[in-house]
Amino acid sequence: MVNLIDRGLVLLLVLPFLSTVLSVSVAADSPSQIDVWIGTGRSKQSKGIYHATLNLQTGRLSETDLVAEISGPGFLAMHPNGRHIYAVGSLEDKAIVAAYEILKDKGKSTLSFQNAVEIGDGGAAHVSIDSTGRTILTAQYGAGSTAVFSVNADGSIKERTQILKHGDGSRAVPGRQDAAHAHWTGFSPDERFAFVPDLGMDKVVIYQADTAKSTLEPHGFGMLPPGAGPRHMKFHTNGKWVYVLNEIDLSVTRFDYDAKAGTMSARETVLTVPKEELAKEQARSCSEIRVHPNGRFVYAANRGHDTVTVFSVDQSTGELTLVERENVRGATPRNVNLTPDGRWLIAAGQDSHTLAVFAVDGKTGELTYNRSNVSAPSPICVLFEHE
Repeated sequence: MVNLIDRGLVLLLVLPFLSTVLSVSVAADSPSQIDVWIGTGRSKQSKGIYHATLNLQTGRLSETDLVAEISGPGFLAMHPNGRHIYAVGSLEDKAIVAAYEILKDKGKSTLSFQNAVEIGDGGAAHVSIDSTGRTILTAQYGAGSTAVFSVNADGSIKERTQILKHGDGSRAVPGRQDAAHAHWTGFSPDERFAFVPDLGMDKVVIYQADTAKSTLEPHGFGMLPPGAGPRHMKFHTNGKWVYVLNEIDLSVTRFDYDAKAGTMSARETVLTVPKEELAKEQARSCSEIRVHPNGRFVYAANRGHDTVTVFSVDQSTGELTLVERENVRGATPRNVNLTPDGRWLIAAGQDSHTLAVFAVDGKTGELTYNRSNVSAPSPICVLFEHE
């Protein structure tokens, strides 16, 4: 018979082996790389949508490849099934939203054009899709409107169902806010409401949403400080707080969100960069905001200053506290995005034509440049395959 001492010795010998086996098994189940889709601006360098892969272990990006020719596919959205991508841009000199199917062959991903539907109210600055994959929204900056589209079961776009015009501009900043300028679209976590930050109005336009019918009804507004210029917004992971990034005055406004009523109440506005640090910049504006998957940090990109501001989030109140400002190792960060696991951040330098990768410290939120920096023509949007 084996006594207790012998059993203990056996366990001591076996446990390290089991630990190694389990570790290898977990590593084998985890993806080693992730697709990165890049929307680009209208420029001599860009020809459409580009693709790269990110190694999730090392944070190294592959070189980018052109996968779809389209003029100015600035923003992209991923279908919830992960098999289709939507882009706003131009085809045959018409402002459209286009649908693409993702094809994978021998580990390589590319796009196959499905169809496109004309927006009918000028070019769009942003596109989004609901979690059921039935409704697409676009924001028309020049026209100051929100457009709604229905989606077929095969992922193609069925038709445009609505165009909703926004109100007048706030005129707080002459030349920038003389008219409405819709800039982003998205849904509440329960998708009962849709939100469109409007830079010209100093408001977040709120709609009641019916994603099954692909229709919106005006519901109300979230009010920003005069001259703020709201651009993009994100919900906190708990669904109780909303963070709105203000392009004009380089700030973030935190709102409490009432999910039942679909209302936003502003609680604080904090600068992303001190005004004295912007004094010498010829151009300065915020571009993108992200909430870390663990809900503990918020990231805001600053153009001109060419940094990402990192805030920690008070888990009781949602209040923001500055952690750091990290240089993006590029020019004009038009977009930043976090990998779904929150381990890496990619900064898209529109004017430097680069994508730079940073490691994210999950405990402090701090960013560390990992020296992975690849060429990408006029990158405006960074989209990951699991979004």
